[in-house]
Amino acid sequence: MKNILIADGLYVVRAGTAVLLETKLQFPCKIDFAENYSETKEKISSEKYDLIILDTDIPGSIFKSMVKDLKKRQKNIKILIFSTYDENVGIQYIEEGVEGYMNKSANEVEILKGIMAIFEEGFYYPSKMMNKLLTSKDNNTVEKLSKREFQIFKLLAEGHGNIEISNCLDLKTSTVSTYKKKIFEKLQVKNVVDLVRIYDEMH
Repeated sequence: MKNILIADGLYVVRAGTAVLLETKLQFPCKIDFAENYSETKEKISSEKYDLIILDTDIPGSIFKSMVKDLKKRQKNIKILIFSTYDENVGIQYIEEGVEGYMNKSANEVEILKGIMAIFEEGFYYPSKMMNKLLTSKDNNTVEKLSKREFQIFKLLAEGHGNIEISNCLDLKTSTVSTYKKKIFEKLQVKNVVDLVRIYDEMH
């Protein structure tokens, strides 16, 4: 059973998304709702959720700062941003640590695909957004990384250890170590300090 919190100021979005997930998501799920950011924080603080579907413009929004604020309250929660803004704004939220981003114009298939990807792979970034991430500021080095390698590269550069990444992405520690080795080889670095330097150059 997956506990999902839909945090959106619009009733039609909350209700429509809930019906879609309850009837067509491959995982059985329990849906909860929050109408504003204050209520979102209260819910996160009192109950454990597997995923929060969060509107960037929810009443009371503090925008990008919501990501770290919510993850402080519930460390392992996965956040899917659901927004009317384009991928350029989405990239900013990904850099803050969300596991996924989706435009509200997405159709039923895309919404289900994105949520399933977050549960099964740990993240969902639309291909158009991923291309922008990988070519950010003309940094050609990270283009060598696969989607999963890029995700782990980002977590490593942000100071997360192998065990933290393992828990966050539901991977074996040995698998994370293998990815880390591949990332070091592809980026031609010898330590995390060099990895952080590349990450900083992207920003």
